[in-house]
Amino acid sequence: MTGDSTRAVRAGLPEAEAYHPTLPGPVFAAHYHLPGDASGPYTYGRESNPTWTLLEEAISELESPGAPARTSVFASGMAAISAVLFSQVRTGDVVVLPNDCYQLMPAVRERLESYGVEVRTAPTAGDAQLDVLDGARLLWIETPSNPGLDVCDIRRLAEAAHAQGTLVAVDNTLATPLGQRPLDLGADFSVASGTKALTGHGDILLGYVTTRDQALTDSVRQWRKTVGAIPGPMEAWLAHRSLATLALRVERQAVGALAVAEALRDRPEVTGLRHPGLPTDPAHAGAVAQMRPGRFGCVVSFVLPDKAHAERFLAELTLVDDATSFGGVRSTAERRGRWGGDAVPDGFIRFSVGAEDPDDLVADVLRALDGAARE
Repeated sequence: MTGDSTRAVRAGLPEAEAYHPTLPGPVFAAHYHLPGDASGPYTYGRESNPTWTLLEEAISELESPGAPARTSVFASGMAAISAVLFSQVRTGDVVVLPNDCYQLMPAVRERLESYGVEVRTAPTAGDAQLDVLDGARLLWIETPSNPGLDVCDIRRLAEAAHAQGTLVAVDNTLATPLGQRPLDLGADFSVASGTKALTGHGDILLGYVTTRDQALTDSVRQWRKTVGAIPGPMEAWLAHRSLATLALRVERQAVGALAVAEALRDRPEVTGLRHPGLPTDPAHAGAVAQMRPGRFGCVVSFVLPDKAHAERFLAELTLVDDATSFGGVRSTAERRGRWGGDAVPDGFIRFSVGAEDPDDLVADVLRALDGAARE
């Protein structure tokens, strides 16, 4: 088996053909020549596209290098999440969600409940979802969690879920398939927002679902076809192009994130510091057990004394954009409470480390903290 960097560079490329590009350009097509019956690999643009196919093959190689898998790409991460939940769950079913997951998931919970689905929640930390798993149709895991960066044991949860016939989906957005492989750990679905670290340039909305089960793939793709939650061919092509640098970005960002976290550790105004790569972090042991060495993600979270202090800190930064999302080559940070969907303090900062020189980034963070403290 090849290494991660080699796989990321070569994943999903077609066989070499003389005088053709190594990665064919995007195919723009609403319909295709379709003689005879309505069957074939490409029939209509809402169902399939050659540019999607290459990207889907590439992501499958990254998420499941040791076993055949099938990926379905979507218009966004939320489209991918919705496809899994709403294709698998029916009225009267039980779904278990983490209560500290991505801030739009409460809206998903409301929609599920409006359809007569029972939703139970528990924290990510301590594998607490085990306590509310009984009788569930689907268990949704997010590890490391966003934005709190807690970690749970995927294998333990998956084994308990499968013992009672429960499906398991893991949001792998923060870890990326080079940091963690949920399917190898027992999950049925690996789901992610490709908007973030997978594509890494802050210019694409994309999502995907990977599974090793053909029936699950078929149901997810039927949902995609029905609701039309499809990516554009240009977005799919740009995403595939970006995969070639994934290993470089993931490794550089992980080094930078750890450097920032270590620099923040001794600041008296900083509390609640979290990064799974810190040996002192509560999630470190769990992260080491199931994530790839040295690839603990690009996100650092911490709390400043109050909203005003946090806003001053963000305004003082010169190498970091005040923007949402994470995983891009340019560092971003935000006061997460401004969205209202996360149970975090007013001074909570989610910091996404980019590809800048770690020393420059640390210097900018410390200078910004000093400036914020002087106000």
